[in-house]
Amino acid sequence: MIYLINLIKKNKLKTFLIFAVIFFLFFFSLWNVVSGGYDKQNKAIIFLKKFIPTKIARHVRDTVFIIPNLKERNRYLELIMRKYDQGLDGEIFNEEIVLSESKKNKYLLREFFIPFHRLDLRLGWASTKNATKKHYLDILEDNILVISGNGRSIYFDKNNIFNNKLKQKEIPNNIKNILEQENSELMGIRDLYIEDNKAYISLYFKNEKGYSMNIYCAEFNTKRLNFNLFFEAKEFWKDWTTRTGGRIEKYKDNEILLSLGDGAIKNSSQNTNSILGKIISINKISKKHKIVSLGHRNPQGLAYVEDLNLIMNTEHGPKGGDEININFLKSNAVPNYGWDISSYGTEYDGSDPYKKSHKDFGFVEPFKDYTPAIGISEILYIKDSSSNKKNIFVSSLRASSIYILEIDDKFKKIIKEDRLFFPEQRIRDMKYDKKNNIILLLFDPIPSIGVLRLEKK
Repeated sequence: MIYLINLIKKNKLKTFLIFAVIFFLFFFSLWNVVSGGYDKQNKAIIFLKKFIPTKIARHVRDTVFIIPNLKERNRYLELIMRKYDQGLDGEIFNEEIVLSESKKNKYLLREFFIPFHRLDLRLGWASTKNATKKHYLDILEDNILVISGNGRSIYFDKNNIFNNKLKQKEIPNNIKNILEQENSELMGIRDLYIEDNKAYISLYFKNEKGYSMNIYCAEFNTKRLNFNLFFEAKEFWKDWTTRTGGRIEKYKDNEILLSLGDGAIKNSSQNTNSILGKIISINKISKKHKIVSLGHRNPQGLAYVEDLNLIMNTEHGPKGGDEININFLKSNAVPNYGWDISSYGTEYDGSDPYKKSHKDFGFVEPFKDYTPAIGISEILYIKDSSSNKKNIFVSSLRASSIYILEIDDKFKKIIKEDRLFFPEQRIRDMKYDKKNNIILLLFDPIPSIGVLRLEKK
């Protein structure tokens, strides 16, 4: 013991340096876990989070790291103030080059303000106060229409994305009147889709029967949008949940697709007498619907690939188990994707009641699953006209990213994967503009519209 003490005394500087390095590494690691802009998919950070409880991390953020945390918050609040001061101008406030994870692709990102309420991340993604703060967009020829979670609608000329202001204009609508007439409370718009000069919205609402989802349709008109009931789900769930689905997408045979979550109702996804936990097609004339696939939890991304006659969808797993699913539409059989029997995720309480195989139990395996979860959202199919490569673009909320998957010609295998990381962002919606070869992004936090363009190598 005396020998050890003497040894420490002789090596005071070295001992001090060792402890200083350990102390620095500990606080640097902790800051990476509690700061707003860290990469939640980083393996080292995922490892650290296993040992640092969320409550402790947040307490440290708000005490030990109060100064850098306040600086982050001030910078964010300055942007919010700028957004409100500029009104409907839609000013550009960020322009940068984003390099992909592989370093092989670079993109130009331009980011513009939109005049909607921000998502308050400190309340948590499942907060009912955030229910009407999720916004969506779509493209109609030379116009871009954007609708807020609480039903406010604006539009602007698509060519303005190449300028420094979007010059947005408000479009009055009758959503508030619809809710009053039906004695319902708005829980949030869940998608916007435009086809044949008609704007479709999925509307999540609450009335005396409980919670449900309807689709409303309006002729696109820059003077006013008069929505009428297009499709009524006629199914209700008792408790508030984010597991609603609600994505609308084009389809064949004069039909559109609608994704519906399971409403957090056990076994609803496997019940063929229910449309909950399903993707359905709806005839635009007769309004009749049929189940296209089942066994879904909360399908938030949806796309029909016309030249390959297949449907892609993304869906949120429980804790982990986010999925990309492919429906090849080869027969009249309705594919079953396994929820709530099979999942590669687990429950948030640590329990795991799910089968890890889908195929062994008669279900379709995910084309790809993400564990840890990425907060998967929209999905796009983009075929590169110059190289003929087939690519899937998948956006995420939790991981602040777009995942790029190059697919083989038969859509059976992933050839390459890449990723674009946008610190402190949540990507709610994406639309591809083929004419200009750009992707329009709707970011949650400010909120804002991003314009993403591939730069030439």
